[in-house]
Amino acid sequence: ERTQASGAAGRALGPAGGGRGDRCRYIPRRHHGGWGQVYLVTGGCGFLGSHLVRMLVERSPNVAEVRVFDLQLDPALGQLGTGEVKVTLILGDISSPTDVGAAVKGADVVIHAASLVDVWGRVPPEKITEVNVHGTKNVIDACIEHGTQYLIYTSSMEVVGPNIKGDPFYRGNEDSAYDAQHEQPYPLSKAQAERMVIEANGTPVRGGRWLVTCALRPTGIYGEKHPLMKEFYEKGLQTGRRLLRAIPVSTEHGRVYVGNVAWMHVLVARQMQEAPAAIGGQVYFCYDASPYKSYEDFNMEILASCGFRLLGSQPVVPHWLLRCLALANDLLRRLLRPFFSYAPLLNPYTLAVASTTFTVQTDKAQRHFGYQPLYSWEESRARTVAWLQEEPTLL
Repeated sequence: ERTQASGAAGRALGPAGGGRGDRCRYIPRRHHGGWGQVYLVTGGCGFLGSHLVRMLVERSPNVAEVRVFDLQLDPALGQLGTGEVKVTLILGDISSPTDVGAAVKGADVVIHAASLVDVWGRVPPEKITEVNVHGTKNVIDACIEHGTQYLIYTSSMEVVGPNIKGDPFYRGNEDSAYDAQHEQPYPLSKAQAERMVIEANGTPVRGGRWLVTCALRPTGIYGEKHPLMKEFYEKGLQTGRRLLRAIPVSTEHGRVYVGNVAWMHVLVARQMQEAPAAIGGQVYFCYDASPYKSYEDFNMEILASCGFRLLGSQPVVPHWLLRCLALANDLLRRLLRPFFSYAPLLNPYTLAVASTTFTVQTDKAQRHFGYQPLYSWEESRARTVAWLQEEPTLL
């Protein structure tokens, strides 16, 4: 279904080098006294968003302004501006069409990274839908209304899987057949939002051009400011930096460094303007040279340098017991919801994800827009370790 949707949307722009594709080609505007583009990053103060903003300022040519749109602003990002690039902080709610429209107006490229990530039941499902689905519709509508041609959506591997049946996805690519079945609000919302973005490709926008869209699917981001890594670290301190193995070594997951995900966004933003018919309507997995390992073993690649130890070469806790604990946690969460929030990391969904192999093997991004990882695995790991060791709230 995903392949059919992508293909249909891609065909809406016509063949490369002709048809509507030519009319989507970027015509530069004058901004701030010179020729350049305005980029808008929704969710720009979040984990990935802040790396995107920095990458655009430091490594993207022909950028006049980077707008940072978020519900909570980080003043430090405003200091990243240079004589050539202006950084503008915009306080706003992605679920408000008025706020989104004001931010999009005058932008050339929108990177829609704003998302409410919750797989633990900490947030009501309707709030997840409001932000991830309705917020995405607001972005699409604003691009159409204000004539913004280029929209990149930060999707997720969870639009594909792992599915609730536990079927492995081993070295798959963007066209691999996989029975994606979802029950949780977060993957459902991301899948719906991605589909909306891809189907919007080729839609006429104000000014006589057409909207060009694509989606990037990170397969598990790590790096500086990663909130879940910080949570793992803090919980590990409570157990004396000793962690018990719960997942078999044979279970593998794809991980990708946040700097490389940001770099991929920058590259595809350039190429979709040069070859809109080739990029429009496409989805891309995010990948780099980070090793395929279980979540536990990968995290130890980072945490071992901070004095952590993973005990056991085989799972110390049997899977049936983990399953019982996950079900008990989910039951307690439901029972206690009227009184207070109880949402531990372990629940049936997170256990299924951690226990199911999901790895990708693809060069689609390299073929379509020349992507090569900007950071090696060694540098990615070193930068993440340095952040953990320097973060004053963690040590």
